[in-house]
Amino acid sequence: MQKKITCLALSMALAMSASAATHAASPAANEAATARHFAALVSGSAPRTAELSLFFSMMPKGGDLHHHYSGAIYAEQFLEWVDKENYCVYKTTYRIESRKEVVAAERAKPAGQRGCLSSTEVFADAGLYAELLQRWSTKDFYNHSGQQTPPDRTFFDTFGYFGPVASSNTGEGLRTLKQRAIAENLSYIETIFELSPFVSNPQFDQQVLTPGMRPDALQAVLASWTQQLEQDAAFQKSITAYNDNVNTSSAGIDDASFTMRYQAYVLRFLSPSQVFSSMVAGFKAASLNPLVVGVNIVGQESLNVSMRDYSLHMEMFKFLKAKYPNVKIALHAGELALGMVPPEGMAFHIAEAVDVAGANRIGHGMDIAYENNALATMQKMRTRDIPVEVNLTSNDYILGIKGQAHPVTLYRKYGVPFVISTDDAGVSRNTLSNEYVLFASQYKTDYAEIKKLSYNSLRYSFLAEADKQRLLKSLAARFATFEAQIAAADAASKAVKP
Repeated sequence: MQKKITCLALSMALAMSASAATHAASPAANEAATARHFAALVSGSAPRTAELSLFFSMMPKGGDLHHHYSGAIYAEQFLEWVDKENYCVYKTTYRIESRKEVVAAERAKPAGQRGCLSSTEVFADAGLYAELLQRWSTKDFYNHSGQQTPPDRTFFDTFGYFGPVASSNTGEGLRTLKQRAIAENLSYIETIFELSPFVSNPQFDQQVLTPGMRPDALQAVLASWTQQLEQDAAFQKSITAYNDNVNTSSAGIDDASFTMRYQAYVLRFLSPSQVFSSMVAGFKAASLNPLVVGVNIVGQESLNVSMRDYSLHMEMFKFLKAKYPNVKIALHAGELALGMVPPEGMAFHIAEAVDVAGANRIGHGMDIAYENNALATMQKMRTRDIPVEVNLTSNDYILGIKGQAHPVTLYRKYGVPFVISTDDAGVSRNTLSNEYVLFASQYKTDYAEIKKLSYNSLRYSFLAEADKQRLLKSLAARFATFEAQIAAADAASKAVKP
């Protein structure tokens, strides 16, 4: 009985001391205590990753600025949408097929013999379900002994599996992402949302791919077709429909605790006319809709067309940036590793994104060490305050680059700003909190830098200034609460030690 009373008294004393510390200590004292606590977690021969996971799950995070909507949804949710959209999963390929296109003989087969399965049937078959998750995400790649495609192909192939339903339930998908973000104390997502509309023009393709075409001649061709697109009623209607979809899908997402904005994107491996018309649509959509805050270019950078047309794409961005100077651009650039392409292909991508396209942010920026005039490019990025979106998990998985081989070490050394982001958390089955854990575990850092990274993820957002200041003010209040909690918990934990 006496032992129970003693334990109860100790618990009450700890609770009271934590409460007292929360209310009594000054914000500066709480911040200092949190800094000491964090230093203890990363000191020594090995970081305390379990405690870091708890720390970063609790820590307020400003924004996630490199975030692909379709890549952020987990495979399980896509699978739930299969039946809802009258699709099925084909048993031998794990791809989504339209039920309308499945032949009558196939539909007439008994359930056990059918190749086209419902979500319920996939969930009920444990082996099939496990295999599907390995196709639709990177799950089990490193602990799976079967024959596998290389990791970069595994990653990019996932989008082909769930693609048919990726854009059909966007309102529900955004609500899921919001709930997940709030659960890990994230207040803002800037998601690369939907592919902007495009059309094809074979004559334009032939013109812009003419060898040796002068920049002024190219700009004239771009201007001519832009004018035609602006007079194309059907194309302009597709831009209106695009913005209508953004508005409808995002209804009810923003509130006092969470904000989301959207980037239109283009696919870099399409034909030049498709890429450019998609850029035109994206810039026009962003100029008309305050929810669409930027334009991006995505797709595997090492593909033949992506490499062939890279400089052309940068010139296209330059042209449209001049036409729409208030529209921001965040460009995937330099997502390459040694050996993926010939060495000359790694010599200029980040520099052209900065110097030619006028990028406001750089996504990945992984090949900077191999670029011509890399020091000058990093100096420009520092001077112009152009940050890099660092995605540690996908950089490791897709490119095999991590630890001291990761160029975040160069960006830190030469003062280039950067932010921590997720890339495709659903495909990688990861969280923003864990990206911070990876950063703190792999690089010598301190609480001041970590806190700055959280603030930078709002400062470098494409938010309207009023929204940015609102979220920064909220982040400061959330950090004050967090630091009081950490200081109190740290004091309480020391009190119970023998």
